[in-house]
Amino acid sequence: MAKKSVGADIGLTLGQYLASIREDRDLSQRDVEKATDKVVSNAYLSQIENDLIKKPSPNVLHALAEVYAVSYENLMERAGFVFPTRSRVGAEQRHGRVATFADHNLTAEEEAELVKFLGYLRSSKKKPGGQSGR
Repeated sequence: MAKKSVGADIGLTLGQYLASIREDRDLSQRDVEKATDKVVSNAYLSQIENDLIKKPSPNVLHALAEVYAVSYENLMERAGFVFPTRSRVGAEQRHGRVATFADHNLTAEEEAELVKFLGYLRSSKKKPGGQSGR
């Protein structure tokens, strides 16, 4: 299976997000099935990743959070079981999604490239006279 490029997880569905994390961990769907002791079958995971199942049960999300070493609360939010607390929502509004790539194992070189690209994006938006480039 060809790897998808991992971009910002803003706007990704739960399935897309889980697929990107699984691919980042270099795991197959069968690897995940084995790692979860068949709590999550590879067929079920495929349905989640393809957005055929949009709200898997909390025990499935817990098993995936354990295997992927990601926040269970984040998965519960993405599935629509819980909503961000006010303090978290306020922090995201003030600072954007600071941890956009926190769940991906980026190398120091990849982090540096992301920072450079962010600088490029920000500089390309600035135009003389205060107009934005977008």
